[in-house]
Amino acid sequence: MRTLTPQEAKSFYDDFGSKQDSQTFYEERALDELVSHAALREAQSVFEFGCGTGRFALQLLERHLPATAHYLGTDISSTMVDIAARRLARFAPRASVTLANEEPSLPVRPASIDRFVSTYVLDLLSAPDQQRLLAEARRTLEPGGLLCLCGITPGVTARSRVVMSVWRWLFARSPRLVGGCRPIRASDYLSQDAWRLLYRTVVVAWGVASEVVIATPLEPTDSA
Repeated sequence: MRTLTPQEAKSFYDDFGSKQDSQTFYEERALDELVSHAALREAQSVFEFGCGTGRFALQLLERHLPATAHYLGTDISSTMVDIAARRLARFAPRASVTLANEEPSLPVRPASIDRFVSTYVLDLLSAPDQQRLLAEARRTLEPGGLLCLCGITPGVTARSRVVMSVWRWLFARSPRLVGGCRPIRASDYLSQDAWRLLYRTVVVAWGVASEVVIATPLEPTDSA
């Protein structure tokens, strides 16, 4: 299945800009579910891959993270990075945003963060880039850290099955029609020898199904 190339995704979201915030009508319930299971009050170092306009980061910094926590976000779109940087400016220097390159390799030291967050991004990436990103998440998370994912997924109710089938049909016609995203099961990408799945659910809002996943990386002795 063809996905947007990194260059195409960058071009689309550079043009889309602040209009991304209009998608909150179906994202909010799933993001609330993610927050309620991510133990963010205990977090001290948060990395967000695909921070977009910084809307979710602002929510984390204002309501959920302790005042001692540090946040780093990255996005492939320079438009999104500019918007997010302005939105989070009052939290500097403990919050910052950087422009990502076209490969999902992260400017983060090994085992240096305790929350790896990515919402509505994994469903945009090609299958090889999905695996590379999850490998980077495992590399950068400290022992006991949490991988926190949210993204669109196949429907689980009668209405959401119809809506997500239409979504998949639109994606097949042209990925740009749906922002490059397609319904996936992110939990299926977490190999049992690398991750322990702690929580998974599917939230439906306005017929759009979103999967929420919380997992932790396994230590070599855990998977032996």
